[in-house]
Amino acid sequence: MTTTRLRHAALAGLLSLLATNAIAQVRGIGASFPSKIYERWAKTYEQQNAGAAVTYKATGSGDGVKQISARAVDFGGSDSPLPADELTKRKLVQVPMLIGGIVPVVKLPGIGANRLQLSGEVLADIMAARIAKWNDARVAAQNPGVALPALRIQRIVRADRSGTTEGFTRYLSEVSPAFKAEIGAGQAPKWPGEVATAEGNDGMVKVLDGTEGGIAYVSYDRVVKDGLAAVRLVNGAGVAVAASEAGFRAAILDSDVSRAGNDLASLMNRPASGAWPITQTSFVLFDAEPADAERAAQGMRFLYWCLMHGDDLTRGTGFAPLPVNLQARLTARFAGVRAKDGKAPQYMNF
Repeated sequence: MTTTRLRHAALAGLLSLLATNAIAQVRGIGASFPSKIYERWAKTYEQQNAGAAVTYKATGSGDGVKQISARAVDFGGSDSPLPADELTKRKLVQVPMLIGGIVPVVKLPGIGANRLQLSGEVLADIMAARIAKWNDARVAAQNPGVALPALRIQRIVRADRSGTTEGFTRYLSEVSPAFKAEIGAGQAPKWPGEVATAEGNDGMVKVLDGTEGGIAYVSYDRVVKDGLAAVRLVNGAGVAVAASEAGFRAAILDSDVSRAGNDLASLMNRPASGAWPITQTSFVLFDAEPADAERAAQGMRFLYWCLMHGDDLTRGTGFAPLPVNLQARLTARFAGVRAKDGKAPQYMNF
C-alpha cells in the first residue's frame, strides 16, 4: 500500500472513530426532581461501557417535554406524564424510571428536621397565603411544645415549568378543595400574594438557605444531601410521617402501580399507615419513530440499562425503584420502537 493510501486509510479510520464517539454522546434534559440520580446513573454507565458519554441537564419538566418533542435531545425527563393521545400525536415513548417524594422544608430558628408537623389542609392554607405567620393558632395546634417564631411565612416556589410543582399542587388540591378552586394543580400555577422564586430543586435549596421564615418544596434526595429541615406530614391514614424511602415504598405497595402495574396510577395520599403522602413517579420520553436506528439505539441503550439495573442503582439514593412486575411490562415499550426505515434500534447490546 502506498504512503498516500496509508494516510487515507488512517484518516478514514480516525473519521470513523470520531463519528462513533459523536454517536455515543447521549443527551437528556428536563425534570430537576430526578436529576442527581440520572447523573449518578450516567457516571456508572460510562464506567461500565467504554466510549459511552451521557449528559443530563436539569431545566424542568416542561422544557424536557418541549425539547424531546422537537427532537433536540435523545430523551426528556418529566414528572408530569403525557396522556396516551399526546404520546401518539408527538410520536413519543414514555417510560417510568423511579419513584420519589416531594418534601416541604423550612428555615425556622430552633426547628430542625422533622420537628414541625402539618396536616395537608394547613400546608395548603400556608401555600395559598391564608396563614401568614408561623405562630398562627392552626400551626400551633398541630405542634404542641414547639416554640414557633412570630415570623412571617416566606413562600418559595419554582420559577420554571416544573413537574415537582405540578405534583406538589396536585397533592394540595387533593387535600384542600379551597386550594383546588383558587389555585389548582399545574406546572406553573399563579400563586397569590408575594412569593420568592427559584430555578430547579437546587435553586430552591439555595433560596431557602437565605430566607428566614422560608418554606419550600424539594425532592427527598436534596433533603438528605443538604441536611434540610423537613416537615412531617399527616398522610391518608391520618398518621404523621417523615419522608423516607420506606415511606415511598409503602405508597407504591398501596397503589395500582404495584397491584396492577399501572405506571400512571396515583401515589398521592395513600391510606397505608407508613406512606409518604406526596410520592410521585418520574418518567423519561424518547422518540418512537427515530430518523436513524443506530443514533436512537445509543439513548435507548442507556435508558434500558437503567431500567434493568433499577433496584441496585436506586437503593440508598433517596428514591425507590419501580415494582418488578411493572419493570417487566415496560420492556415492550422499548421493543416497539422502529426507525423511519423500519429498522429496530439495537438497544440491548451493552
